[in-house]
Amino acid sequence: MTYEVFGGVASRAFRVLWVLDELGVEFVHHDVGPHSPEAYEMNPSGKIPSFKDGDDTITDSAAIVTYLADKHGQFTYPAGSIERARQDALTHQILDELDAVLWAASRHSFVLPEEQRVPEVKPSLRWEFARNVKLMEDKLQGPFLMGEKMTIPDFLLVHCLNWAASAKFDYDSDKIDAYVKRLRARDGFKKTRGRLKT
Repeated sequence: MTYEVFGGVASRAFRVLWVLDELGVEFVHHDVGPHSPEAYEMNPSGKIPSFKDGDDTITDSAAIVTYLADKHGQFTYPAGSIERARQDALTHQILDELDAVLWAASRHSFVLPEEQRVPEVKPSLRWEFARNVKLMEDKLQGPFLMGEKMTIPDFLLVHCLNWAASAKFDYDSDKIDAYVKRLRARDGFKKTRGRLKT
Protein backbone atom coordinates (compact mmCIF):
# COMPACT_ATOMS: atom_id res chain seq x y z
CA MET A 1 0.00 0.00 0.00
CA THR A 2 1.28 3.46 -0.91
CA TYR A 3 2.03 6.02 1.78
CA GLU A 4 0.38 9.45 1.63
CA VAL A 5 1.84 12.71 2.91
CA PHE A 6 -0.31 15.79 3.49
CA GLY A 7 1.49 19.12 3.77
CA GLY A 8 3.35 21.70 1.73
CA VAL A 9 7.04 21.20 1.04
CA ALA A 10 7.87 24.54 2.69
CA SER A 11 6.70 23.23 6.05
CA ARG A 12 7.68 20.50 8.48
CA ALA A 13 6.38 18.09 5.84
CA PHE A 14 9.80 18.58 4.23
CA ARG A 15 11.25 16.27 6.89
CA VAL A 16 8.83 13.50 6.04
CA LEU A 17 9.29 13.87 2.30
CA TRP A 18 13.07 13.87 2.67
CA VAL A 19 13.06 10.66 4.71
CA LEU A 20 10.79 9.03 2.12
CA ASP A 21 13.01 10.20 -0.74
CA GLU A 22 16.07 8.82 1.06
CA LEU A 23 14.28 5.50 1.66
CA GLY A 24 13.34 5.32 -2.01
CA VAL A 25 9.79 4.12 -1.31
CA GLU A 26 6.66 5.03 -3.22
CA PHE A 27 4.32 7.64 -1.81
CA VAL A 28 1.70 10.17 -2.83
CA HIS A 29 2.25 13.79 -1.85
CA HIS A 30 -0.75 16.07 -1.27
CA ASP A 31 0.66 19.61 -1.31
CA VAL A 32 -1.87 21.20 1.06
CA GLY A 33 -1.56 24.07 3.46
CA PRO A 34 -2.35 24.27 7.15
CA HIS A 35 -6.01 24.76 8.01
CA SER A 36 -7.07 23.70 4.53
CA PRO A 37 -10.08 21.37 4.21
CA GLU A 38 -7.69 18.50 3.46
CA ALA A 39 -5.58 19.30 6.52
CA TYR A 40 -8.65 19.35 8.77
CA GLU A 41 -9.79 16.05 7.31
CA MET A 42 -6.53 14.46 8.43
CA ASN A 43 -6.04 16.32 11.72
CA PRO A 44 -8.77 18.11 13.74
CA SER A 45 -6.27 20.89 14.54
CA GLY A 46 -5.71 21.57 10.84
CA LYS A 47 -1.96 21.28 11.35
CA ILE A 48 0.42 19.71 8.84
CA PRO A 49 2.00 17.35 8.10
CA SER A 50 -0.18 14.29 8.36
CA PHE A 51 0.74 10.86 7.08
CA LYS A 52 -1.31 7.86 6.06
CA ASP A 53 -0.20 4.25 6.00
CA GLY A 54 -3.26 2.40 4.79
CA ASP A 55 -6.14 3.27 7.12
CA ASP A 56 -3.86 4.62 9.84
CA THR A 57 -3.02 8.29 10.23
CA ILE A 58 -0.03 9.78 12.05
CA THR A 59 0.41 13.46 12.83
CA ASP A 60 3.54 15.37 13.93
CA SER A 61 6.62 15.31 11.72
CA ALA A 62 8.94 13.85 14.37
CA ALA A 63 6.51 11.01 15.08
CA ILE A 64 6.14 10.30 11.37
CA VAL A 65 9.86 10.15 10.61
CA THR A 66 10.44 7.99 13.69
CA TYR A 67 7.74 5.59 12.51
CA LEU A 68 9.25 5.40 9.02
CA ALA A 69 12.78 4.89 10.32
CA ASP A 70 11.66 2.14 12.68
CA LYS A 71 9.48 0.44 10.06
CA HIS A 72 12.18 0.41 7.40
CA GLY A 73 15.14 -0.14 9.72
CA GLN A 74 17.07 2.87 8.45
CA PHE A 75 18.22 6.18 9.95
CA THR A 76 17.71 4.90 13.48
CA TYR A 77 19.10 2.68 16.21
CA PRO A 78 17.10 -0.15 17.82
CA ALA A 79 14.74 0.65 20.67
CA GLY A 80 16.31 -0.25 24.00
CA SER A 81 19.87 0.49 22.87
CA ILE A 82 22.02 3.22 24.39
CA GLU A 83 22.49 4.58 20.87
CA ARG A 84 18.72 4.95 20.55
CA ALA A 85 18.58 6.83 23.84
CA ARG A 86 21.26 9.22 22.58
CA GLN A 87 19.44 9.57 19.26
CA ASP A 88 16.19 10.41 21.08
CA ALA A 89 18.02 12.92 23.27
CA LEU A 90 19.33 14.69 20.17
CA THR A 91 15.86 14.62 18.61
CA HIS A 92 14.31 16.28 21.64
CA GLN A 93 17.14 18.80 21.95
CA ILE A 94 16.63 19.92 18.35
CA LEU A 95 12.86 20.14 18.78
CA ASP A 96 13.13 22.01 22.09
CA GLU A 97 16.04 24.34 21.37
CA LEU A 98 15.80 25.06 17.63
CA ASP A 99 12.40 24.12 16.24
CA ALA A 100 10.52 25.64 19.19
CA VAL A 101 12.46 28.90 18.96
CA LEU A 102 11.80 29.22 15.22
CA TRP A 103 8.13 28.41 15.73
CA ALA A 104 7.84 31.06 18.46
CA ALA A 105 9.28 33.63 16.04
CA SER A 106 6.84 32.51 13.34
CA ARG A 107 3.89 32.82 15.71
CA HIS A 108 4.85 36.39 16.55
CA SER A 109 5.47 37.22 12.88
CA PHE A 110 2.40 35.92 11.07
CA VAL A 111 0.66 33.01 12.81
CA LEU A 112 -1.01 34.65 15.81
CA PRO A 113 -3.74 37.27 15.42
CA GLU A 114 -2.02 40.61 14.95
CA GLU A 115 -3.17 41.95 18.32
CA GLN A 116 -1.52 38.95 20.04
CA ARG A 117 1.89 39.31 18.39
CA VAL A 118 4.84 40.66 20.35
CA PRO A 119 7.50 41.62 17.77
CA GLU A 120 9.83 42.76 20.56
CA VAL A 121 10.46 39.13 21.50
CA LYS A 122 12.20 38.30 18.22
CA PRO A 123 15.68 39.69 19.01
CA SER A 124 15.75 37.49 22.10
CA LEU A 125 14.72 34.48 20.03
CA ARG A 126 17.43 35.22 17.46
CA TRP A 127 20.04 35.33 20.22
CA GLU A 128 18.75 32.09 21.73
CA PHE A 129 18.74 30.33 18.38
CA ALA A 130 22.33 31.37 17.56
CA ARG A 131 23.49 30.23 21.00
CA ASN A 132 21.75 26.86 20.65
CA VAL A 133 23.19 26.21 17.19
CA LYS A 134 26.66 26.90 18.59
CA LEU A 135 26.01 24.28 21.27
CA MET A 136 25.23 21.74 18.56
CA GLU A 137 28.86 21.88 17.36
CA ASP A 138 29.93 19.62 20.20
CA LYS A 139 27.27 17.06 19.22
CA LEU A 140 28.75 16.45 15.78
CA GLN A 141 30.58 13.12 15.96
CA GLY A 142 31.51 12.75 12.29
CA PRO A 143 29.92 13.46 8.95
CA PHE A 144 26.59 13.06 10.81
CA LEU A 145 25.50 13.99 14.32
CA MET A 146 26.00 10.45 15.60
CA GLY A 147 29.11 9.65 13.59
CA GLU A 148 29.13 7.61 10.40
CA LYS A 149 25.39 6.88 10.37
CA MET A 150 22.69 9.34 9.33
CA THR A 151 19.82 9.33 11.82
CA ILE A 152 16.52 11.09 12.45
CA PRO A 153 18.15 14.07 14.24
CA ASP A 154 20.09 14.90 11.07
CA PHE A 155 16.86 15.36 9.11
CA LEU A 156 15.41 17.55 11.85
CA LEU A 157 18.52 19.68 12.32
CA VAL A 158 19.07 20.40 8.64
CA HIS A 159 15.41 21.26 8.19
CA CYS A 160 15.58 23.68 11.12
CA LEU A 161 18.68 25.32 9.68
CA ASN A 162 16.97 25.69 6.30
CA TRP A 163 13.99 27.23 8.07
CA ALA A 164 16.35 29.58 9.90
CA ALA A 165 17.89 30.71 6.62
CA SER A 166 14.50 31.62 5.19
CA ALA A 167 13.58 33.41 8.45
CA LYS A 168 16.94 35.25 8.44
CA PHE A 169 18.00 33.74 11.75
CA ASP A 170 21.80 33.89 11.69
CA TYR A 171 24.38 31.88 13.61
CA ASP A 172 28.18 31.65 13.60
CA SER A 173 29.52 28.14 13.11
CA ASP A 174 31.77 27.03 10.28
CA LYS A 175 31.48 23.45 11.54
CA ILE A 176 27.69 23.46 11.32
CA ASP A 177 27.81 25.21 7.94
CA ALA A 178 30.05 22.47 6.53
CA TYR A 179 27.75 19.80 7.98
CA VAL A 180 24.65 21.36 6.41
CA LYS A 181 26.41 21.71 3.07
CA ARG A 182 27.25 17.98 3.09
CA LEU A 183 23.67 16.96 3.77
CA ARG A 184 22.20 19.37 1.23
CA ALA A 185 24.39 17.69 -1.39
CA ARG A 186 22.61 14.36 -0.89
CA ASP A 187 20.43 13.14 -3.74
CA GLY A 188 17.48 12.65 -1.39
CA PHE A 189 17.65 16.24 -0.18
CA LYS A 190 17.90 17.57 -3.73
CA LYS A 191 14.90 15.50 -4.79
CA THR A 192 12.81 16.82 -1.92
CA ARG A 193 13.88 20.42 -2.48
CA GLY A 194 12.94 19.99 -6.15
CA ARG A 195 9.33 19.55 -5.06
CA LEU A 196 9.17 23.17 -3.90
CA LYS A 197 6.92 25.35 -5.99
CA THR A 198 8.80 28.11 -7.77
